Amino acid sequence: MANGDINFARAGKINDAARLRIRKGIGRPRDVLLSHKGTVGRVGIAPDSAPEYVCSPQTTFWRALDPTRLDYRYLKHFFCSPQFVSQLDSRKNSSDMAPYVSLTEQRRLLLTIPPIEVQQEICDILGSIDGKITANGKLIETADSLAKAKFSHMMADSEAMPLTDVARFVNGKAFTKDASGTGRVVVRIAELNSGLGGSTVYNDIEVADQHLARPGDLLFAWSGSLTLHRWFRPEAIVNQHIFKVIPQRGFPIWCAYGLISRKLDEFKAVAADKATTMGHIQRRHLEELVDVPTRAVMESNDDEMTTLWNRALLAEQESLTLGSLRDALLPELMAGRIRVKDAEMTVEEVL
Repeated sequence: MANGDINFARAGKINDAARLRIRKGIGRPRDVLLSHKGTVGRVGIAPDSAPEYVCSPQTTFWRALDPTRLDYRYLKHFFCSPQFVSQLDSRKNSSDMAPYVSLTEQRRLLLTIPPIEVQQEICDILGSIDGKITANGKLIETADSLAKAKFSHMMADSEAMPLTDVARFVNGKAFTKDASGTGRVVVRIAELNSGLGGSTVYNDIEVADQHLARPGDLLFAWSGSLTLHRWFRPEAIVNQHIFKVIPQRGFPIWCAYGLISRKLDEFKAVAADKATTMGHIQRRHLEELVDVPTRAVMESNDDEMTTLWNRALLAEQESLTLGSLRDALLPELMAGRIRVKDAEMTVEEVL
């Protein structure tokens, strides 16, 4: 589950025999799923096209029994509201186990349910924002897929050189130590993989430019999960275990991104072999020869590749702005502090 959606394609699968043994936890379309163990509070909504699915022991489905009284879309939005999140937070650390909210505790949670007409109006407003965010997600995926295919085609005319000739790999530092709690985000692997959250660290210290991440910069987590990211959030500080990848002169950022992407599976295999420590790569792995498109090929494709890179970045930034607007409107609408028509006008100005 991520951003209110459920990725059924990446979910685990069970066979027919196992399915027949299951009597509880069988989901339906329009169920709202809530993670209640480990990562508490992640929300997803099963679309009308959802395949048959079952819930894991870490997940609860909530089902609106009477659609004339409760819109399932409203339920999903309410789960994201500060009012509901605070209830979850007050219950999730009641044991020595991992954060956990039992089914018994969930039944004690309180819902604020306005008239169905108001629910539907709220859902239409917030849904229009979610729809644009979803469309941006598809645009980002398409732009990156086109860039990947085009980059692969460019490799037909290439030459061998170390990755370190293409870019500098500047390691972050332990900037979470003695953090002030204010100022810029300190980017850890958790922020790269899951976004900002309650555990995100902020620090107002001054750091060198090479340790700052700005929109469009390339960050490479070289330890743990080994992932590659285009940073799209406001200026932040790069923590340890993350390289800021700075292209050398003559090499565009999309080239560095494409080359590291092609090596990523190999790097992950190297990291997986380090069974006694956290998986990681070493600088010597960045000095191994890789095939790089020739300068002539890069120059002839630079305009198109840069356009694809920037278009994806702009969509990511727009979705960030839209998400902030949705999150600001959500509690105001839920509490009745803002009129639906006023919220509609605000959203129309943005969309």
